[in-house]
Amino acid sequence: MSLLIVGLDNTIVNVALPSIGRELHTTVTGLQWTVDAYTLVLASLLMLSGSMADRLGRRRVFETGLVLFALASLLCSVAPSLEWLIAFRMLQGVGGSMLNPVAMSIIRNVFTDARERARAIGMWGATVGISLALGPVVGGALVQSVGWRSIFWINVPVGILALVLAMRFVPESRAPRPRRLDPVGQAFVIVLLASLTYAIIEGPSAGWTSGQTLGLFALAAATLAALFAYERRRIEPLLDMRFFRSVPFSSASAIAVLAFSALGAFLFLNTLYLQEVRGLSALSAGLYTLPIAAMTLIFAPFSGNLVGRRGPRAGLITGGLGIMLGGALMTGVTTSTSLASLLPAYFVFGIGFGMVNPPITNTAVLGMPPAQAGVAAAVASTSRQVGQTLGVAVAGALAVAGAGSVGPGFLQGSHSGWWLVAACGLATVLLGLASTTPRANASARRVTEDLEGPLVGQAPEAEPIRA
Repeated sequence: MSLLIVGLDNTIVNVALPSIGRELHTTVTGLQWTVDAYTLVLASLLMLSGSMADRLGRRRVFETGLVLFALASLLCSVAPSLEWLIAFRMLQGVGGSMLNPVAMSIIRNVFTDARERARAIGMWGATVGISLALGPVVGGALVQSVGWRSIFWINVPVGILALVLAMRFVPESRAPRPRRLDPVGQAFVIVLLASLTYAIIEGPSAGWTSGQTLGLFALAAATLAALFAYERRRIEPLLDMRFFRSVPFSSASAIAVLAFSALGAFLFLNTLYLQEVRGLSALSAGLYTLPIAAMTLIFAPFSGNLVGRRGPRAGLITGGLGIMLGGALMTGVTTSTSLASLLPAYFVFGIGFGMVNPPITNTAVLGMPPAQAGVAAAVASTSRQVGQTLGVAVAGALAVAGAGSVGPGFLQGSHSGWWLVAACGLATVLLGLASTTPRANASARRVTEDLEGPLVGQAPEAEPIRA
């Protein structure tokens, strides 16, 4: 249910973007910030929330996130301007950061058998399909009948119900040895993602060679270098660099960025194309995208079972091919393209996304000690949100190309965005092949053995005193 409200928020907001733009008098850049203000904060705080859940209690942090997310949703519904809407979306991101990685950590600690965990993750991932299905249709109906502000109301009852169920059924769990807080590392993550996203979104209007854009890219690069250098020296870092010695884990993080970049770009471009270029209503646009949701809903649990039986390779390769083909089929759309001819692209993209998501999640937490499940799951979730943030930012920048609005040049510019989606799918296939070799699996075993021992620079825990 936590994944449902986070997923609903993304898909519903995408459907409502044209209405938000008209009422709040904003450009495509403003619409990009409406989406990315949420995902940017979410991505920045996921690892911190995962560590806090391991320290303070996973259920406690999870319940706090539900309350904060529901409250922020109410505030979004009364936002008087674009600036306030963006601010409240950022508050939503704070609450959302306490949900998905913590939920995955709970699953990791409850389901100890690898096959059962893979099936549970497949069912959990199928909720993405449910949110994709409900979001465009319910959001479209609300936007068309009540207005865009009503799209945020739906998070409130779902959040309250999830809170009641969590209090009743979710067991409390903590890491036996809580990790220390890392405020400097957290600050580096925020600066890195904020500067990179701002540079990409504002690049078309400010100029790609302007001092502002080049300075922001330089700041992002310097912050990334500083983050890696600082985290290597910490005994208990925010981002444990040993995770990335595992080829499957590193590849899963990269594939998460690619797959969700493709999803963010696909939903953003498709919404503007159907409503602004082709003139469809919000509800009609939502109904046309139902094949994406249906295929995700069907193939996510199938992929989870496949991972449990045969490993992640088949799901990653099939998923990458579906994303690549779905993006490629959209590269030729024009103002006169038959709407029915768009359906094959929606079907194959939905199959691809449904197949690729469970292997990412399973690979990220597979083999990680339960004590560090929250941090490991948070890294995977961070990669997803970073991908979605960058997908919207880059695809929007390519499509707008300095125009600032959905004008005559938008359709031609969007073709570059669709090629970006196809390229993400191709890279997923290549990484899926490289990360499932015997040598890659051996690297994961070595990292697991390392993580199960004491952290570098730290003495082993003392044995308890016995009477």
